[in-house]
Amino acid sequence: MAFFFNNRPNYFLFFAAFFLLSSISKASGSEVDDESAFTYYEGTGKGPKSWWKLNPKWESCGKGKYQSPINIVEEEVVVLPELGKLQRDYNPAPALIKNRGHDMTISWKQDAGKITINGTRYRLIQCHWHTLSEHSFNGTRHVLELHMVHQSQDNKTAVIGIVYKYGRPDPFLSRLFHHIKSIGKKEKEIGIVNPGDIKFGNRKYYRYIGSLTVPPCSEGVVWTILKKVRTVSRDQVRVLANAIHDDWKKNARPVQPTGGRRIQFYTPHK
Repeated sequence: MAFFFNNRPNYFLFFAAFFLLSSISKASGSEVDDESAFTYYEGTGKGPKSWWKLNPKWESCGKGKYQSPINIVEEEVVVLPELGKLQRDYNPAPALIKNRGHDMTISWKQDAGKITINGTRYRLIQCHWHTLSEHSFNGTRHVLELHMVHQSQDNKTAVIGIVYKYGRPDPFLSRLFHHIKSIGKKEKEIGIVNPGDIKFGNRKYYRYIGSLTVPPCSEGVVWTILKKVRTVSRDQVRVLANAIHDDWKKNARPVQPTGGRRIQFYTPHK
């Protein structure tokens, strides 16, 4: 999928293809909640390479053309300042914590705010964590990745991904730590949680069209991966990993082929 004429990028065709792809295959399938439905280990017969065989509705996991996560090669991204600053407007709302077996999830029961991408508003639904990070950068994965899942009125999905390295504790995780350590295999209401407490860092980000990273692997997801690598403590990562059922430890899907997709990169005008 090339968008270069005379060695110069044709941005009109690039944007046209980008939005055509997002409109053709919107991610209308929700993430699976059943902890026993799949695993991250191939030896179980329910690992990532077999997801598409486990349920007819999960065919995209094996036959999809635009799957996530991917490896982001910085030398190959297309710099587009025209993408603009990420518009987010979050507010505190009652939340629920749940151990889904394959991850730890915070779901908001009422309106917790939104992001706006290309004029479309996506309401924040939930966030969850993956260890290691699912997306890699120049072939390297980080120790943790947070996904903030949003949905529009017409059922399209947009996800913000934030990656972490070892260092100072993450403030948002610190506020939830006692809930994560005590939840076990249950779910419970945890009162008001402010998604605005999730730190984004600088305004730079990557953008591409992909899929959910768990079954049913629905495509058409608008991914925004923040450039800033934030920090998390070793204890926080350990508790998140240990909380997952069956002692899985790692719940990151292998990177998927880019399939000719161009990864956009936003950086403010200097």
